[in-house]
Amino acid sequence: MSLREHALSLFRSAVGTVCPAPMLKRAVKLQGDGCPQLLVKGQTFPVKKDLYLVGFGKAVLGMAAAAEEILGDHLTQGIISVPLGIQESLQRAGMQEMLLKPHSKIQVIEGAKNNLPDAEALKGAVAIQELAEGLTADDLLLVLISGGGSALLPAPIPPILLEEKEKLTKMLASRGAVIQELNIVRKTLSVLKGGGLAQLAHPAQVVSLILSDVIGDPLDIIASGPTAASSHSVQDCLQILTKYNLLHNLPKSVETVLSSSPTTPIGPENYSHVSNIILGSNTLALEEAKRQAEGLGYAALVLSAAVHGEVGRVATLYCQLIQLVCLGLTGLGEGPLSDKLRGNLLQLAAELQIPGLDLEEFLQALRGLGPNRPVCILAGGETTVQLQGTGKGGRNQELALHVGLGLHRAQAMGASSPQGRCEILFFSGGTDGQDGPTDAAGAFCSPALVAEALQEGLDVEAFLRNNDSYTFFSQFQGGHHLLVTGLTGTNVMDIQAILIRAI
Repeated sequence: MSLREHALSLFRSAVGTVCPAPMLKRAVKLQGDGCPQLLVKGQTFPVKKDLYLVGFGKAVLGMAAAAEEILGDHLTQGIISVPLGIQESLQRAGMQEMLLKPHSKIQVIEGAKNNLPDAEALKGAVAIQELAEGLTADDLLLVLISGGGSALLPAPIPPILLEEKEKLTKMLASRGAVIQELNIVRKTLSVLKGGGLAQLAHPAQVVSLILSDVIGDPLDIIASGPTAASSHSVQDCLQILTKYNLLHNLPKSVETVLSSSPTTPIGPENYSHVSNIILGSNTLALEEAKRQAEGLGYAALVLSAAVHGEVGRVATLYCQLIQLVCLGLTGLGEGPLSDKLRGNLLQLAAELQIPGLDLEEFLQALRGLGPNRPVCILAGGETTVQLQGTGKGGRNQELALHVGLGLHRAQAMGASSPQGRCEILFFSGGTDGQDGPTDAAGAFCSPALVAEALQEGLDVEAFLRNNDSYTFFSQFQGGHHLLVTGLTGTNVMDIQAILIRAI
C-alpha cells in the first residue's frame, strides 16, 4: 500500500471512532424494564419516571438518532437544535443512520445559518428552556452536546434582544477579543449558557454526553458550557468590556442585566444533580489512529491533541520533526545536525505553548524507535490561517502545502540530506469533512509533489501567499492529493499524520 492509502485508512478509522452512532452505542446502554437504568461508561443513572432528551450542535442529529434507538419506548420527548440544512445534506449523502426515524419523539429545529445565532436557533433554545423548566426530581434529562452548540442555543437574558447581544459580540471581535473572551461575555448574558440549562432543569437528574471540538476538552467552554459550572463571574465580563473600551457604549438592556447579575458564579456544589461525560474527542480519535498505524507495521507516536498556532509556524515544527526522524531512520540519529534540530524544536514548542506537550519526553521516545521500522507521528488540534489572498483553501490544505514546501527547501539546501533516503508523506484533515470554503476536508503533501510542481513552473509560494492551496492540489492527478470525504456528521477538530519510511 502507498503512504497515501495508509494515511487515508488512519484518518477514516480516527473519524469512525468518534462518529455519533458507534460512539454512543459503545458508551450508552439501557438496562432492565421494571426500574430501568441508564449506563454511561460504567456510571449508572436510575430512570425513575420520565426520560427526556435535548441537544444542540453540529453532530447532534446523528447522536440523537443513535440515542433514540438505545432508549426506545423509555424516551418521553426530545428537542434538538441543529444546523440549517443538515437533514437534507445527510439525506443526499445517503447517511440514513444519522437521521431520525419517521414518527420520532424528537423534534428537530434547524437554525444558525452560517454558524451565527438567528431567530430559528432562538426558537430552538426557547423550546429547550421550556422543557427543562418543567422537569421534576424523578425525571432524567439526557443532554447531547457537540461543537457549534453555542450558536444553536442563543437565549439572551431579558430584556436583552438577540440582535443587541450579536452586535456587542461583533464589536468585541472587531476590537481583537479572542474566542475565550467572547464566550465569557456571551455566557454572562445568557439564560442557558454557563451552566444555565443545568440550573433550570434542577431538581431533575441531568446527564450530558459531549463530543468535544475544543483543545483540552474544557467542559465550561464546549458550546459555552450549558451544563457545566462556569468558572467566570460578572466581574470577568466587566473587565473584558473595560479592556476593549465598551463599558460606556452598552445597550440599556445589557447595562440592566449586568447591574442585577450575581457577582459570584454558582458554586460547583450546586451541580450535584449533573454528570458531564466526554464521549468523543480528538484524543480518542488519535488513539484509534495509533492502533491502526501499529497494525500496519508502523512505530507510532502521538505528539499532541492540542496543536494550535499559525499554520506557517506549526509547519516549521513538523518539518524539523520530520528531518529528525529521517536522521534516525538512516542511522544518523546522533551528531551536530540532530542536536541543532532538537534545540530548534524545543524553542519552537516553547513559543507555540502547546498545552500538555512535553517535547523532551517525546524526543526521547522518538530516539527509542530504532532505525528499522517505518514511523508514524500523529497529532491533532486546530491551527489558524492569516487570510491575505483571495484564493480557495482551508487551514488543513494550507498546512500540508507549507510542510511540503518546507521539506523541499530543506532537501535542496543539504545535498547529502538524509531526507533524500526517506519516503515522506504529511497529511492534515478536518474530522467534520470540511476545510474552508471547499469540498475537501484536507490534503496529502510530500516534498516530491512540491518538486514536481516547481519542475512544471508553478510558483508554490505564490499559491500560499494567495491562500490558494486548493487550486494548487487540484492541478495534480485529478485532485488525488485532496482529501474529499463529504460531511462526516462528527467534529473533533483536525488530525495530522506524518508517515516516513526509509527507501
